Amino acid sequence: MAAGKGIALVTGAGSGIGEAVAVALAGAGFTTVLTGRRREQLDRVADIIGGRAHVVPSDLTDPASVGALFAAVKAEHGRLDLLFNNAGVNAPQINLEDLAVEQWRSVIDTNVTGVFLCIQEAFRIMKDQSPRGGRIINNGSISATVPRPNSSPYTASKHAVAGLTRAASLDGRKYDIAVGQIDIGNTLTPMASRMPGGVLQADLSIKAEPTFDVKHVAEAVVYMAGLPLDANVQSMTILATAMPYVGRG
Repeated sequence: MAAGKGIALVTGAGSGIGEAVAVALAGAGFTTVLTGRRREQLDRVADIIGGRAHVVPSDLTDPASVGALFAAVKAEHGRLDLLFNNAGVNAPQINLEDLAVEQWRSVIDTNVTGVFLCIQEAFRIMKDQSPRGGRIINNGSISATVPRPNSSPYTASKHAVAGLTRAASLDGRKYDIAVGQIDIGNTLTPMASRMPGGVLQADLSIKAEPTFDVKHVAEAVVYMAGLPLDANVQSMTILATAMPYVGRG
């Protein structure tokens, strides 16, 4: 195991992509802070990691909870070198006109406002620490450009994440903060478990879709995280090679 890579904070670290990335970052030498709403899930991941894990439950839709999360990171570790903004939720796949406003807001509050709040708090720490700067990696989605049917809240939220990534990348330059994004398609996590059994397509047919091992997502994030701050992966797309992404659907 490499040593001394710095302090990494992973949101939504209790399962799926967040869990895989947190474990991989710890294996690459980062001291990893795990956050999410479910302490029992975070504790399980921390047990996998061992001594390089610090659990701080939080609600990313609550500004006070986000502030307390980053205050805890600073108090415990003195700095923050990497933020992986991974936490996200989806709405039910029902007709756009049948969605409740509350379902829309739930997705936007987590996927957009939560990401913004975390970026804001990370900036506040990273710009004042010594050595100055750090890296932020946002988990976007190929859904921002190729949405699935009945996915308006999620698609809109990931468009917003792409905009936040670009704007924060520009605003972070003066503080030596590098901001990039990874867009993921059909990695095999519990969220994508239905893909091999068939999912709704653009032509309203149901077809099985290929998936790929989440370890490759984790490896991609570790690569992005390992770059020096004068280099940045602005945007990376990683997906199952044969999924219906490139071309007409």
